[in-house]
Amino acid sequence: MNSDTHIVSSFDRDLESVQAMIMKMGGLVEEALSNAARAMETRDDELAQQVRENDRAIDTLEEQVNAECARVIALRSPIAADLRTVLTVIKISASLERSGDFAKNLAKRSTVLSQMAPIPGAAIAIRRMAKTVELLLKDALDAYIQRDAALAAEVRQRDAEVDQMYNALFREFLTHMMEDPRNITACMHLHFIAKNIERVGDHATTIAEQVIYLVTGSMPEEGRIKGDETSYIGVE
Repeated sequence: MNSDTHIVSSFDRDLESVQAMIMKMGGLVEEALSNAARAMETRDDELAQQVRENDRAIDTLEEQVNAECARVIALRSPIAADLRTVLTVIKISASLERSGDFAKNLAKRSTVLSQMAPIPGAAIAIRRMAKTVELLLKDALDAYIQRDAALAAEVRQRDAEVDQMYNALFREFLTHMMEDPRNITACMHLHFIAKNIERVGDHATTIAEQVIYLVTGSMPEEGRIKGDETSYIGVE
């Protein structure tokens, strides 16, 4: 075995280790989002607390990914596609860590909401939105592992569906607040929960964009489709 082959195989082993951490992070984030939404729907404060405590594991994995990537850069001096891979991994782990934070925030607010009168249909709608985003995140990570730019591009397009769900929920919560001021506090918490889930969708799209960059060497030229219309919604 010559030295070049040895270096390549060592880099590949390092990359496999980092990719395993990335996929573990992704699984934990998907689980956190699912459990947080379920905790809100079932008013399960114990499950919500578990989501909050488990967020530390996601943070720890991000720290490990960053440390491993720094070690790889220092020891292997990757160039071109290899360097692009390492940089992509760092950005993906950052998006996953932030997504974990949004799931934790959802769990915090679900604990507060469990002490209030429920808003009809809200919990089910939130759960449906969370499920949509979980699938988006899963497909973004699958695109990374498979180096599938076409799947990544599809994830970017599907994020518009999440924005539309968020817009619909925003209008619904606004209606409840206008009809009865006693709903204002609960609906504000629900709005922030919906926004947190929408932001996870944005991070899934960011991961997809990184996959496109990894595969093609350049970021997507066309702008991301954004369907968040809440800035333009007023009260008549």
